[in-house]
Amino acid sequence: MRTTTRALLIVNPGARRAEGARGSAERAFERAGVACDVVITKSAGHATEVTRATATKYDAVFTLGGDGTAMEVITALADGGPPVGILAGGTGNVLARSFGIPLRISRAIPALLDGETAHIDLGRLGDGRHFAIGIGVGLDEAMIAGASRMMKKRAGLWAYVWSATRALARLDRFHVRLTVDGTPHEREVASVLIANLGTVLGGVMSLGQGILHDDGLLHACLFSPRTRGDAVRIFMRMLRGTAHLDPCAFYMPGKTFRLETDPPRRAQADGELLESTPLDITVRPRAASLLIPKGRGRRD
Repeated sequence: MRTTTRALLIVNPGARRAEGARGSAERAFERAGVACDVVITKSAGHATEVTRATATKYDAVFTLGGDGTAMEVITALADGGPPVGILAGGTGNVLARSFGIPLRISRAIPALLDGETAHIDLGRLGDGRHFAIGIGVGLDEAMIAGASRMMKKRAGLWAYVWSATRALARLDRFHVRLTVDGTPHEREVASVLIANLGTVLGGVMSLGQGILHDDGLLHACLFSPRTRGDAVRIFMRMLRGTAHLDPCAFYMPGKTFRLETDPPRRAQADGELLESTPLDITVRPRAASLLIPKGRGRRD
């Protein structure tokens, strides 16, 4: 049985709820009898640097921030190291929601300390960066780009809902050439997702059945609505978890992907904006170790 006696807590002070929740986290570790060292990040990439330099001293590394902070730490430990415990301190908190981690810090820490370890797949970009949720181009990227830091601090998850609604109203379509395991597929689309988890928009919606976090595959999801009515129908089906059945949807699992668009478009990965297409993506099966509450394995 895994025992945690010493933990590292990495806090992103720029995340929506992280700084205010730091005290609650430290008290929860103290109640559990776990020695906890705290590092406050100073810039993008700092969490990765700290983790690589110090993680071997600890039984677990906890992140208090958004999904981007969690992914910095997960990336650092993708080649081995202690498991990662994700504490919800951001806006979407998709990873925490997807694995049933309580959003309240005082409940999350004991649930993770008494929980189990899940080994999840990661996606890897050509430049070495990793993602655990997915990569999006089109509506998905526009949703992330359109939610300003101020909007997220004030409205939380609803900032993404508002941004997604505005992007949906524009219904900007583009040509995509997606090569999956060597086989090309071409479509006119409004959105492309290369997904590792089946949930989107903070767990409010589902891409559908069969997208698992530990199946050794990533899943391409292409959406080609021609009218706003089509787009609304897909949106409603995501709420019901049946988007994969829509006639304007095309799904394809695989291990290697090349994503090209005409014209080139910016992408987002786990809520962080990337450079523009083309993008090369591969799956790294079960590359990350996460602490999750008991009984939450194989759920997205």
